[in-house]
Amino acid sequence: MKARHKRLGFLTIGIVALGLSTWLVVNALGSNLSYFFSPSEVAEGAAPSERIFRLGGLVKPDSVERGEELLVRFQVTDHAHDVTVVYSGILPDLFAEGQGVVAQGRLNEQGQFVAERVLAKHDENYMAPEVKEALARAHADGVAQEASTYAAAESSGSYSSRGGESGAYSTSGVTQ
Repeated sequence: MKARHKRLGFLTIGIVALGLSTWLVVNALGSNLSYFFSPSEVAEGAAPSERIFRLGGLVKPDSVERGEELLVRFQVTDHAHDVTVVYSGILPDLFAEGQGVVAQGRLNEQGQFVAERVLAKHDENYMAPEVKEALARAHADGVAQEASTYAAAESSGSYSSRGGESGAYSTSGVTQ
């Protein structure tokens, strides 16, 4: 065998080994990716049921229920939809109702999110960018829905802009 053929053989083996190692790395990374979903996206069915993903939002006030051992149930909300989370373990010190949370796990057959890990925000000003964006989207949807309700009430004459003298709505936000 000539030196030229040996070099070509080594080059071919090197390219095949490089391709195989690249494929193995990409395959390993792809199976470990954990995507983020908001409660609205989970309610719409966008979240995978067979894979682990992250669910983020705010812990809904008065939704935390502590069960046997370390079992905890709570709801994560983006103010448009709520998702029930079931977690067995010690919650972070900063976990509280009305605070931001990111849970990692998967959906069960009942549509509950079974968390393997729960992460709480680390200070009073921080919120994960994905959570902030999901909350802003839900808020915009809620404002649009409230505006259409306001317009319907105003056109039917059940809204009064003079302090709510005759109607179900008032400008102060107090229902009469």
